[in-house]
Amino acid sequence: MGLGSKLDARQAVIGILGMGYVGQPLALRFASLGYKVIGFDIDSRKVDELNAGHSGIEHISDDDVANAVAQGMTCTTDFSRASEADALILCVPTPLNKYREPDLSFVTDTMNSIVPFLRAGQVISLESTTYPGTTEEEILPRIETRGLVVGQDVFLVYSPEREDPGNERFSTHSIPKVVGGHTATCLDVGQRLYGQAIDRIVPVSSTRAAEMTKLLENIHRAVNIGLVNEMKIVADRMAIDIHEVIDAAATKPFGFTPYYPGPGLGGHCIPIDPFYLTWKAREYGLHTRFIELSGEINQAMPDYVVGKLVKALNEREKSLKGSRVLVLGIAYKKNVDDMRESPSVQIMELIRASGGDVAYSDPHVPVFPKMREHQFDLASTELTAETIASFDAVVLATDHSRFDYQVIADNAAVIIDSRGVYRTPADNIVKA
Repeated sequence: MGLGSKLDARQAVIGILGMGYVGQPLALRFASLGYKVIGFDIDSRKVDELNAGHSGIEHISDDDVANAVAQGMTCTTDFSRASEADALILCVPTPLNKYREPDLSFVTDTMNSIVPFLRAGQVISLESTTYPGTTEEEILPRIETRGLVVGQDVFLVYSPEREDPGNERFSTHSIPKVVGGHTATCLDVGQRLYGQAIDRIVPVSSTRAAEMTKLLENIHRAVNIGLVNEMKIVADRMAIDIHEVIDAAATKPFGFTPYYPGPGLGGHCIPIDPFYLTWKAREYGLHTRFIELSGEINQAMPDYVVGKLVKALNEREKSLKGSRVLVLGIAYKKNVDDMRESPSVQIMELIRASGGDVAYSDPHVPVFPKMREHQFDLASTELTAETIASFDAVVLATDHSRFDYQVIADNAAVIIDSRGVYRTPADNIVKA
């Protein structure tokens, strides 16, 4: 049976490389349809947890993982098993390095791990967000070192992930899937790979077009959030409530899409992906001023929030140094446990660097996790009237639904509200 027929008949083996926020939902979706799934990850602890039926991700239930394992899904750190898979889908991180340049090491290291085990009759799909040309420049040559002809022996596609952790309106299968192939045959196989698992497939003409599509999606958000963050600063100086303005503008039934300001950008995509295009554009002699300007504004927002904190403490005859400050919410967005690129953590570091005694409360993050760039030996503070009152200031950084905002307002000495939760003016509320 050929690869396309195996995919259509759900008899193909699906290999997911990277069992995190992107790979895990995709693996569960394929497993639920009856495909045999092999999950690959370099983290042996994560592999053991998944094989034991534990997701490790708050919005993915242990029951779903356990059901997938019962249906035959297995996870491993042994990349030689890539030879068993008919489809290999790369869902690994693509961060920036310290110079804010693309770091493709997770992609290239993963490819280098599986190249010796590639064989004819496989489809390789890259889902990691990256600059246009990555699939052709980094994935294609590695496949060809095996003597395999792409488009004939094996098939190569790029299909950007579109996960939105915590968004209950959409699931993996209901989010349309963009697919670009290296050749027309590759595109056909890519559509058959995802067509069983995803409700709507959106084919584009090339892998480069698919790569650019993902960047446009996230740059669109980054630029508009940068705009509204700048508008917030201007409105604040003019004593205007930006949230009132946004709500009023949003009543226009055409030509306006509401975006809301905050303490900065978080998550793996929006703070990072625009810089993949700015970096690649330099190769073509282009300077992406619009994108870089929005990046500057968004990166400055944690400093803006801490500046508001300093001013509020000064007005109460206190300095940030020596003050006890509670940060509410350290996940990058509400109602999730995802802390990737969270501006809340940057706020905590700025407070600590200024001599403040920082603590946090987050019902989704009971203990501050080990992170590559940030270290805090802290556990989440339980919110009671007494504990709230014991702090000199509270910084509302992530507006989780599980916070009791009335209890916080009734007991906090001062609240620095970076999310616009408190619309009614009060002596202890400072909009940031």
